[in-house]
This record gives sequence, C-alpha cells and structure tokens, in this order.
Amino acid sequence: MTSPLRATTNPATAAADGFDIRQHLDGSAAFFGAAANVIMQLSTPAVGYGVLESPVDSGKIMLHPIKRTRTTLTYLAVAMLGTDEERAAYREAVNRSHRPIRSGPASPVKYNAFDPNLQLWVAACLYWGARDLYERMHGPMDPAAADAFYRHAERLGSTLQMPAALWPADRAAFDRYWTANLAETRIDPPVRAMFDDIVDLKMFPRPFQLVFGRFHRWITAGMLPARLREQMGMTWTERDDRALARLLTAIGAVEGRMPRQIKAFPVNAFLWDLRLRRRLGMRLV
Repeated sequence: MTSPLRATTNPATAAADGFDIRQHLDGSAAFFGAAANVIMQLSTPAVGYGVLESPVDSGKIMLHPIKRTRTTLTYLAVAMLGTDEERAAYREAVNRSHRPIRSGPASPVKYNAFDPNLQLWVAACLYWGARDLYERMHGPMDPAAADAFYRHAERLGSTLQMPAALWPADRAAFDRYWTANLAETRIDPPVRAMFDDIVDLKMFPRPFQLVFGRFHRWITAGMLPARLREQMGMTWTERDDRALARLLTAIGAVEGRMPRQIKAFPVNAFLWDLRLRRRLGMRLV
C-alpha cells in the first residue's frame, strides 16, 4: 500500500484532456462555505428531517463537532481526489452509518439515507457551492475547464449510491435542475432551530461563539442563495454584498500565489488522514 503521507498520482484528478481538479480546489471553502452548504443540503425536508431525527448520535455536529467536521471533509477529499479503491472503502464506511437513517411513523416526511435522488441533491449543493465560491474568489472558469470540473463533480454523488447516470448531462441541464429544486426548498421551524445553532457555533465553548459567531453568521448569510437566506430570516444589504466580494476577491488573490498543497489545505490533509487510518486499520467514519 502507498504511504498515507504521500499523495498518489490518481487518473481521476488529471484527465486525459489535461484537466487537473487539484488546480480548482480551494481549501478555504471548508471555512467560508461549509455552514451555508449544510443549510442548502438540508433545506430539502427529507434531508433536513433525516439529519434532525437521525439515531446516529456519533454523526451529529452539535454533539461531536470535530468528528463530524473530519468525516465530512474526508468525504469531500476522497470523492474529489481519492482513488476508486479509496472511494469504495469510504462508501462502505458511510453506508454503515446511513443504514439506520430512515423515517419512522411519526416523521413529518418520508426519507431514507440511501435514496439516490436525495444524494443527488446533496451532491448538487456541494458542486454549486464549490463553483460559486471559486468564481467569487477567482472569476469564472473558461468553458472547457468549467465543463471538466462539472463532469468531475459527479463523484460527489456517485461516491455514495447515486448512479452516475442521475447526474444532469451538462451544466445547462444542471442549472435547470438546480433552479427547479431550489424553488421547492423549505426550512421548517425545527430544522431552522438546528441551523441557527450551527450558524451561531453553539457546538463550541462560549468564548469561541462570542469571538467568531457574528462573523460566521454574516459569511453564512452571504454564501446562501437569496431564497434560503430569506427563509432563515437573515438580513443582507448591497453594502454587505460589496464587502463580501472584496473579502473573497482578496483571499482569492492570495491563494492564487500559494503552492498547490497549501492552497488545498485542509482538504488534502484529510485525504492523508484517510490513508493513514486505512493503513492502521482504524475506523474511517
């Protein structure tokens, strides 16, 4: 087995047409876009209630914020950068956690964590968020790179049970899917209360909340689509929009001068962690 501390050359990251996904990954997305993306994913009621009612306490961010962050970022790392073997191993580990997650008689909506259509929505949110943040930080990709990035993003769903054929055929088809499904999102009060706790960082000690909570709520509001921002009751002004644009452009300019390994941190670090855990026989999730 290859050393977990050295990344392998993975054909999936460098396509035959010369596209290398590693050039388009921003580790800063883990800091700026994470909470907004959680809200997007869970704004489909079947996903939201699935997480809210989940009997798997070890996967709940409010109870185990460090572990949940690790497993989520590891999933993103292995989906986008991992080998087929690594993706299969992580799929099986996630499957074990997902098996108990299904609606009961008292659930407000029906759900099953293995539903490929729900996994398509989650993958769509991850792709949309990554593309949105990249463009805010670096400007639009050229069409060829944008198409290649989109095709690669299918792995965000197919690393679980979503059949690859379910991924919309191209970016235009995706935009139609996104518009239609975003219009059907709904944040019910119990799910919104969970979101508010996440946005206000209530899973962390009080001093951490006081220092970072206000900024975290502001950045989360700015990264949300307007429809979901309104459902969250968050205010957003043109002045906020300009300030966020300046911030992200500045960060993008700095990142653009960084070596690739630093730019991809912490995503690449979680891929190394996965490889180390596999080598040592440790639990992946």
